[in-house]
Amino acid sequence: MDAPTILVVEDDAAVRQGVVDALTFAGYEVLSEADGKSGRETALRATYQLLLLDLVLPGFSGFEILEAIKKERPGQPVIILSARGEENDRVQGLKMGADDYVVKPFSVRELLARVDAVLRRSTERPSAVEIHEVTGGQVDFSRREIRFEDGGREELSDRESELLRYLVAQSGRAVPRDEILRQVWGLDPRNLETRTVDMHVAHLRQKLRCQNAVVTVRGKGYMIGS
Repeated sequence: MDAPTILVVEDDAAVRQGVVDALTFAGYEVLSEADGKSGRETALRATYQLLLLDLVLPGFSGFEILEAIKKERPGQPVIILSARGEENDRVQGLKMGADDYVVKPFSVRELLARVDAVLRRSTERPSAVEIHEVTGGQVDFSRREIRFEDGGREELSDRESELLRYLVAQSGRAVPRDEILRQVWGLDPRNLETRTVDMHVAHLRQKLRCQNAVVTVRGKGYMIGS
């Protein structure tokens, strides 16, 4: 699996560079922005697995960026980085959907531990699912195939396997098409007209021999069937 990409939005150049260097040394891919305007744009446009977000920024504040993220990209993991240690700010950020809160100054070890913990439990990072039970058989993601109890087999394309694995990892919630395009296809969904997700879902239903294997939730997206 490719190294997770982390977006850092921090206006203090020294802090930003320190965080970028620490994450890069730890093996992560890193994007960074120095102000609220470019930070908000990149946060909504780019493909990444975790956002490290300062609260006090020129342009849009961290709270404004967080609000936009949670509206446009539900499920996107966010860790707030801020010199503000007051409980009210911490509580507000968590209530708005932040996954964690690290108060500056912080140690590299603490930051990396928080990053690892959020990525491991985050809903937008597919879990290491290898086997998924389906009606009359099971999906083996390591072999990219479906094995049925009657002896039948169906091969999955790389994209079909990635899509199904992602939906399985998000079991219990409807996953929007935009999120699927970002996380499975690595595409920016804005102003993109494509039916590729719907077509792949149709192929999966056919191969799984069950129209309810992947459920369409009107106005919300797709979720794995129960």
